[in-house]
Amino acid sequence: MYEFAYHRATSLENAASLLASADDGRVLAGGQTLVAAMKLRLAAPSDLVDLRGIPELSGVCRDGDTMIIGAMTTHSAVNASDDLKATIPALAELAGGIGDAMVRNQGTIGGSVANNDPAADYPAALLALGATIRTERRTIAADDFFTGMYETALEPGEMIVSIGFPIPKRAAYVKFPNPASRYALVGVFVADGPAGVRVAVTGAGSGVFRATAFESALSGRFAPEALDGLTVDASELSGDMHASAEYRAHLVGVMARRAVGKSTGA
Repeated sequence: MYEFAYHRATSLENAASLLASADDGRVLAGGQTLVAAMKLRLAAPSDLVDLRGIPELSGVCRDGDTMIIGAMTTHSAVNASDDLKATIPALAELAGGIGDAMVRNQGTIGGSVANNDPAADYPAALLALGATIRTERRTIAADDFFTGMYETALEPGEMIVSIGFPIPKRAAYVKFPNPASRYALVGVFVADGPAGVRVAVTGAGSGVFRATAFESALSGRFAPEALDGLTVDASELSGDMHASAEYRAHLVGVMARRAVGKSTGA
């Protein structure tokens, strides 16, 4: 790990000022990816600006038909939220399946979303639920936020403040986890909400994406059988030592049907 300066921000304004004055400053949320990269000398920021001292960035609350989750809310807090369990239980359950207890107690939803790991769980939830990401500068629709592998629409120094999730009529997330990391080899989040039926896939390609053919089929009949015979193009998916692209394509269909069944109680 290279030398760096550590700052504990006391407000969003203070954090923005610290980042602006740094040569190569980075925001520190849960640190589950960034700190590991720094230890391996794959990342060498000049300054780390820790957001844990800003209380308004944490917590879960309801605003009309939308659930608002602060960027610094830990995975364990998302999982434990009674308000979320009553409104979007699929999202609370998703958080409980991330990593292990240590990761869930330290990692944050904002940090995960900003990192945009291609096998992370939260991006599928944001895309399927039609979430809105709010930063200290603007709001960004989930459809416009995830731009590529580990890439997002965030500008340099821009910080996620909260994420708004419209409450769906029904939703479910099912993943085939890597047994070691619990990252998704394939994860599918299905939601029937204000924007209609949306199906988002993570772990299968270079980033999260919507399965539009699945959405069209489910819009006509929201049942697992509506997806029979449907698949995704394996040539656009990832293959590695854990699973081939063809196997991932097969898993997308299997996980999607399970998610639909789960959301309907079938």
